[in-house]
Amino acid sequence: MRYALINPIWTFEGSIYFGCRDPHLPLELGYAKQMLEGAGHEVLLLDATLDHLSQSELCARVATFGPDMTVIPTAPSYLFWRCPPPELRVPQQLVQALGAAAGIRILVGPHASTTPRAALRKVGGDIAVLGECEEVLVQLGSHLSRLQEVSGIAYLHDEQWRVQGGPQMVNLASLPALHWPQHFLSAHRHHHHRFDEPQQGFGAEIEASRGCPYACSFCAKTDHRDQFRRRPLDTLLEELDGLISQGVRYVYFIDEIFLPQRPLLQALKQRPVQFGIQTRIDLWKPEMLDLLGESGCVSVEAGVESLSERGRDLLNKHCRLKTVQLQERLIYARRNIPFVQASLLDSQVDDHAQVEEWRQTLLAHGVWANKPVPMFPYPGSPDYIKLWGVPDDLAWERAVDYYLQMFSEFSDIQEELPRPLEHLELGAAAAS
Repeated sequence: MRYALINPIWTFEGSIYFGCRDPHLPLELGYAKQMLEGAGHEVLLLDATLDHLSQSELCARVATFGPDMTVIPTAPSYLFWRCPPPELRVPQQLVQALGAAAGIRILVGPHASTTPRAALRKVGGDIAVLGECEEVLVQLGSHLSRLQEVSGIAYLHDEQWRVQGGPQMVNLASLPALHWPQHFLSAHRHHHHRFDEPQQGFGAEIEASRGCPYACSFCAKTDHRDQFRRRPLDTLLEELDGLISQGVRYVYFIDEIFLPQRPLLQALKQRPVQFGIQTRIDLWKPEMLDLLGESGCVSVEAGVESLSERGRDLLNKHCRLKTVQLQERLIYARRNIPFVQASLLDSQVDDHAQVEEWRQTLLAHGVWANKPVPMFPYPGSPDYIKLWGVPDDLAWERAVDYYLQMFSEFSDIQEELPRPLEHLELGAAAAS
């Protein structure tokens, strides 16, 4: 089989999306490429941004390749599967531009995992993969005529939608060490979530684990990357050493939660690379924070979310520390790490004056705390299910409408006023 794996040119105008807008490595497509090639398939991996391709150039490359199947993500890399743009405008535009050259159109990503029928109808896809996609994509190569035997997919059969099995979870031990083409890395000057100077060498994204042992109410991980698992350390270090040999000097661990792991930190300490993480500060003791800084960590995004115990309980954080202890731990981390952020959400129960006072105290100690972000009820998150139950085909529209009705002011990390979903998508004309 011939597979085209395409990461399109992402745009976010009018979106509630508040994640980073710089390009990142498409990890899920990187794994899939190496696994598909290992299974004997021919693969074309294109990242429109890192390959410096316009939409027309990208489509021409796909047409020349002549794929049997084209794989399109509904979010820009695994890094943002938990907080994707709700709209599917970019995948819609790509499918329309590719036309018949795409062959069978396979959608992967958070929309395909949580609302597969809606994603297929909106984008004009043929098969949606539920959950982590790498192993399912390999299986499709040998089961296209027997889709009923493949678990974790949705598709239209005899004018009836079939959704087979639940979200898939990859065995991380089966994933290879990723090896990226040099031109991808040379185009990746971005150091994700890094704010210290100087920034030298190329940037890259990598993962030490998937999933999270917690079940915070706002986190949309249930349908993908849910259960916590670690990659084998040898595989991770092989990948890291390859990146370093190609000129990478900063990596960002995209892990949902980067947990303390002494062997990994000690290995990082021995290598000429700096790194950033997202984690929970209450899980790090001072001794491990010292090792984290000594290992080359230059950026920590720590999810505090709410300043009150009531607020943290409402968010199901299961935090063991008091607010003052969280503050002390953040300030302690900042002693050895150049950038430490306390991430705050609008829990609706915190006192605004106390929040601002707490922020200013942290800022005085060099720790940045954002203004509380209004929470978006991502379909699939516990908050969404509490409000409306299991997501249906209108889940994303419902969530955006609710968000715009509930909030008129947004955070300092949101760049513009969001617009309703119907203003951001092409409509359902791309249905099968």
